[in-house]
Amino acid sequence: MQATNLRPGQGVRLDGKLFVVTGIEHRTPGNLRAFIQLKIKDVIRSQTIERRFKPSDDIEVIDLDRRVMEYLYSDNTGATFMDTENYEQATIHKDVLGDALLYLRPNAQTNVLMHDGNPILVELPPSVELTVKHCDPGVKNATVTNVMKEAEMETGLKTRVPDFINIGEALRISTADGAYQSRA
Repeated sequence: MQATNLRPGQGVRLDGKLFVVTGIEHRTPGNLRAFIQLKIKDVIRSQTIERRFKPSDDIEVIDLDRRVMEYLYSDNTGATFMDTENYEQATIHKDVLGDALLYLRPNAQTNVLMHDGNPILVELPPSVELTVKHCDPGVKNATVTNVMKEAEMETGLKTRVPDFINIGEALRISTADGAYQSRA
């Protein structure tokens, strides 16, 4: 497949290694030739790297199985997910998960990418709803706008929220950078 036709979430094989495309950008810098900037995640090392390709370069695409799975619990080895179709359970190692557990509550459903029956990546939605577990009380009669404070969510995620947010409120959090978006 040509580099211009790649999309996030596709599996590719480069230099004999399996990668998952996490981001793609078509760039045309000034009077230079256009190129495709791929952000890819190494499945084995769990590293994210960037590589440049010509738009006409052929890249080997690998078929990945996308399964809807439900997050059950986590322990020292990783997290246990259950396939919603056949109720089989699979333990996903912490290296594969990365920071995904900071955005998943128990019983939350998410897409898991599988290759040869092994989970290789957990796809998160663009935003999730989490409850504030701990934060400092707000300052009354504060006139400065955009005052932010540190808050810890129910999953352990720490983020900055506006001063008017209190413990127990449900918030919409971006999974791209962990930033507060709005009240849920």
